[in-house]
Amino acid sequence: MSDIPQERRVLTAIPGPKSVELQARRTAAVAAGVGSTLPVFAARAGGGIIEDVDGNRLIDFGSGIAVTSVGASAEAVVRRASAQLADFTHTCFMVTPYEGYVEVCERLAELTPGDHAKKSALFNSGAEAVENAVKIARAYTGRTAVVVFDHGYHGRTNLTMALTAKNMPYKQGFGPFAPEVYRVPVAYGYRWPTGAENAGAEASAQAIDEITKQIGAENVAAIIIEPVLGEGGFIEPAKGFLPAIAGFAKEHGIVFVADEIQSGFCRTGQWFACEDEGIVPDLITTAKGIAGGLPLSAVTGRAEIMDAAHSGGLGGTYGGNPVACAGALGAIETMVELDLNGRARRIEEVMKGRLEEMRAKLPNGGVIGDVRGRGAMIAIELVKPGTKDPDAAATAALAKACHAEGLLVLTCGTYGNVLRFLPPLVIGEDLLNEGLDILERAFSTL
Repeated sequence: MSDIPQERRVLTAIPGPKSVELQARRTAAVAAGVGSTLPVFAARAGGGIIEDVDGNRLIDFGSGIAVTSVGASAEAVVRRASAQLADFTHTCFMVTPYEGYVEVCERLAELTPGDHAKKSALFNSGAEAVENAVKIARAYTGRTAVVVFDHGYHGRTNLTMALTAKNMPYKQGFGPFAPEVYRVPVAYGYRWPTGAENAGAEASAQAIDEITKQIGAENVAAIIIEPVLGEGGFIEPAKGFLPAIAGFAKEHGIVFVADEIQSGFCRTGQWFACEDEGIVPDLITTAKGIAGGLPLSAVTGRAEIMDAAHSGGLGGTYGGNPVACAGALGAIETMVELDLNGRARRIEEVMKGRLEEMRAKLPNGGVIGDVRGRGAMIAIELVKPGTKDPDAAATAALAKACHAEGLLVLTCGTYGNVLRFLPPLVIGEDLLNEGLDILERAFSTL
């Protein structure tokens, strides 16, 4: 754990003068297409705090988008990665392999759902993992079609842009996209026309009907879904939906892929979110929380499926970099030793309790239409009072008010109207509550 004091401190305006100066340099040197939620330049980070170049300490409710679940400077990650740095930084696993890669794959086989024989391949980013999962599924099945879901997000490469539902900012102006990608409904309980209680059964029946009629199950290589949809708005598919889709995939020889890039590694209070309804995916893609902030991703799955690609068909120069692998082993060590699944469940208890209290204090719930999520993957959907009309302006205003007070929060959602909370799993409960106090005060600014 970093030695940064775990206390919020606001010394300047947010952003402060040094950050403003750096932002001017950034504008001159960095492509305009690379955005930032908050132009505050980090100097140090650890626990539940990000310290900026002006000496401000912000409470972190973002974790670098669910990456630094063990903290941004976890002792085991720093120790193991530093030792590996001193030994060697790279050989390319496809040239001369090393034990760290193998050990990460062994740990993934142990931790991911199911007791069948598993193998893994390591890559650099979540998008790369998803793209390789499609390659593997196509090699195994000899089929080409890929099915994805409304509100899903899977990355920024050409294929994963095609898989992603949301146009702006991810797809606008970047086409044409990869073919043979088909999108079907998801059980978005809050917005399901006949009510959340019907969403699981009705959405799965509709999705299966569309696959059968419009694509043909015999043509589908893979069905890919986030067990909790991240960028789409932290949508937890209504109960029964995932088992129905997984059952359909199994019945028709379709590879069922759980995209756990944002929801994996203790984030939802379980090692992987698909465990909630006992789903055992054929393939599971991971990244973000896997390595404590170092770039690493993986595809893990049934050995016979993973072995379908020919030798040399999977890989990449930096895939499974030895320093990143060391970081992953340190992150997993931390997750086990600190019981971060238990920590995530406690964060859910505190956050949902406080958020529901906030909603109760507002007339008819005010702008808070829905409180949802699991573990330390919690969100509120903001709407115009008395309706379910998305209120993106209120969402942006709330985020801005929180940022000014030294609380880093993120937005998301297909309609831009969801505040998502992804605190590090090691955050202190005092900081967690202080952050929620800031959020509660922010509602008075609307």
